[in-house]
Amino acid sequence: MKIIIDDKIPFIRGFAERLGEARYLPGSAITAADVKDADALIVRTRTKCNRQLLEGSRVSFIATATIGFDHIDTDYLQEAGIAWTNCPGCNARSVAQYVESALLQLAAHGCWDEGSALLPATAPPSPIRREVFSRLTLGIVGVGHVGEQVRLMAERLGFGRILLCDPPRAEHEPQNAFVTLDEVARQSDIITFHTPLTHAPTPYPTYHMASSAFFRALRPTAVVINSSRGEVVDGEALTQALFSKSIRAAVVDTWEHEPHISSSLLNAVFIGTPHIAGYSADGKANGTRMALQAVARHFGLNSEQFEAVQPPTLPADFAYYPEGEGKNVAPELRLYDPLRDSEALKHHPEAFEALRGNYPLRREK
Repeated sequence: MKIIIDDKIPFIRGFAERLGEARYLPGSAITAADVKDADALIVRTRTKCNRQLLEGSRVSFIATATIGFDHIDTDYLQEAGIAWTNCPGCNARSVAQYVESALLQLAAHGCWDEGSALLPATAPPSPIRREVFSRLTLGIVGVGHVGEQVRLMAERLGFGRILLCDPPRAEHEPQNAFVTLDEVARQSDIITFHTPLTHAPTPYPTYHMASSAFFRALRPTAVVINSSRGEVVDGEALTQALFSKSIRAAVVDTWEHEPHISSSLLNAVFIGTPHIAGYSADGKANGTRMALQAVARHFGLNSEQFEAVQPPTLPADFAYYPEGEGKNVAPELRLYDPLRDSEALKHHPEAFEALRGNYPLRREK
């Protein structure tokens, strides 16, 4: 068997070779010529798996080591008889960790202190008064694997109210207390997006669901977080909302037109990171393991051997804040602090792909 693999997928070398001949290429540079005689692909979001790439090849299976699959033309794959899978839930806890860390930094910079303005992210953090969360309402838009982990995290932080918005689930689970996007906009202090990217005429399109009208409905103290897909949020509308101060702040990990992101939006957000919310070593190992197992099962091979794909152990002295720095921040931020990733991107936005492709070690625990 011959497998073409995105060369930025971590922890896969030495394991993929157990399946057959493995060839590693930059995900965005994989061509029709590369896959013509391949049996399987293991990719990430930068490889567009469509007719242009696959027609005339012998590829029979594609595994994307990601939750999202909007880079896969599922209609064409069905027409061509090519099976595929994604890795649902692989980095759900990693994204929840990202959202939690962003919330803690917002609190440390006075985002919800009565009568105070949000301090810049570059300002020294203050001690976090966690009781602030008890008077806030968090709206979670999209309550799948990731949204559920975010809900559990929010309960641990002690949020006063948690609103859940998921129209597909609401249709099939009328017994559960889901609310509409309009209700989330009107009632929430923080709105965090965790939906796939879908377009009309699908029943529940998410493209630009956070539109100009959405931002006009928000409270002036609202905070918006997007770590789902860039196009779920209208970037121009969000930029305008921030510049006009019609919302308090934004945290953006996923962007329209990646990697060529808006410098205006990047400069305006409190935290802006290069699509790495799900990039803990734990989440990456989960995705790699699930992708390898899926390929093995498809071709009738032993999938249990890939249970050995595990993230590396952190050094005993590891801390995002070295000893003596950031002594006022929450203990969780010593394990992961998105401000470090944000500073790197804001200083070098042209390095979006390099920062993403050469991401440092990060663990969830």
